[in-house]
Amino acid sequence: MRYRKVGRGVETFTVSAIGLGEMPLSVAGRPDRAQAINTIHAALDAGITFIDTADSYCLTAADFGHGERLVAAALASYGSDTTGILVATKGGHTRGPDGSWNVDGRPEYLKRAVEQSLKTLGVPAIGLYQFHRPDPRVPYADSIGAIRELLNDGKIVLAGISNANVTQIALADRILDEHLAVVQNQFAPNFRSSEGELNYCRDSGIAFLPWSPLGGIGNAGGIERRYPAFVKVAAARGITAQQVTLAWMLAKGQNVIPIPGSSRPETAVASAAAADIDLTVEEVALLDAT
Repeated sequence: MRYRKVGRGVETFTVSAIGLGEMPLSVAGRPDRAQAINTIHAALDAGITFIDTADSYCLTAADFGHGERLVAAALASYGSDTTGILVATKGGHTRGPDGSWNVDGRPEYLKRAVEQSLKTLGVPAIGLYQFHRPDPRVPYADSIGAIRELLNDGKIVLAGISNANVTQIALADRILDEHLAVVQNQFAPNFRSSEGELNYCRDSGIAFLPWSPLGGIGNAGGIERRYPAFVKVAAARGITAQQVTLAWMLAKGQNVIPIPGSSRPETAVASAAAADIDLTVEEVALLDAT
């Protein structure tokens, strides 16, 4: 398993080059609890040391915090040392009674959300906390200012943002005194509009976490149907098109840490194996052009 550095300045973590996106284990269509925990354990067994979740990964408002509770339970029951595991969570999304997705970027809300996440995860400080999505009703600087306060107060160790454009990334980094650790944006073969943000982060030393790197929940098979170049490279190497996809992302920079979601142990293990695949310059160029 290869590794990447997350963080800038004094506070840094070294984590596996492939992370585990916990979302499929908590939202609609999620597996039962035993399978979900087994999936997390399988990822850890395969060498994954980075788990990404969020307080809003749940079914409805009544289920809020499910993802964090699941991760905490999986780590507690793992049976081996978990001190080297970086758990990232996010705040700023809310869920309605009907499961609808909403946003709340008010500083007071984010501070309350962090306090609850600390309790749910059972930790004295959150390893990586990310502002989940901009709230159009709240100035972005105000939301990031709350993250800065939480960082200064030691409630979080590393700060990140998600679903942000280059202007927002630059603003957040200034407010955080150049201690913005990660940007988590959607990026996949079928969604490449965040490549500008990926490149900006690479040039700035900020980790970039592609979410839904395989096309989203239940859509991983779309790579085979829509992207023959990925299938061609996979066939030549005797691996899957999904593994080629993750390796392609890793080739874009030492700052890139894909976080594919898994709902079964075998897919978590297969994703982890992609961390050790080296694509040639020619293969990367072919995939870029697809």
